[in-house]
Amino acid sequence: MKFFQFQVLLAVMIISEVILSACSTPQSNEHSIKLAPLSEMPNSVKISPETVRESYQFAVSNPEILKNIPCYCGCGPMGHTSNYSCYIQSVDDTGIIFDEHALGCSICVDITTDTMHMLKEGKSVKEIRVLVDQRYSPFGPSNMEPLVE
Repeated sequence: MKFFQFQVLLAVMIISEVILSACSTPQSNEHSIKLAPLSEMPNSVKISPETVRESYQFAVSNPEILKNIPCYCGCGPMGHTSNYSCYIQSVDDTGIIFDEHALGCSICVDITTDTMHMLKEGKSVKEIRVLVDQRYSPFGPSNMEPLVE
């Protein structure tokens, strides 16, 4: 009888292992990205679509990245000097002054969303910049100087 119970227990353990391994998520080469808490966003961002919210959250947490990525929506004459400028006017001791431009500009948000996806894939900021230049230059002028090789 004990041998039968052992066989049943062994069979249950093997079946459980097969089921658990089938349900586990596969390992990927994706990297994580930082997003600022939604609680730090102004109400106009909080009520926006998810991609817009996440783009603002990404801009707050990753200025060193977005300051190196251009925008191609034509916002250069507004004083925007990078994709970061589409989200943030300034940061000082009192906090962040948000720019609401990206709330209504799909090109700004698309560039940021593409940047986030490429970072997750492990691309460098320079690689992302090259791909953004290639992909978005047909839409309008860059608000940054061209990359010099």
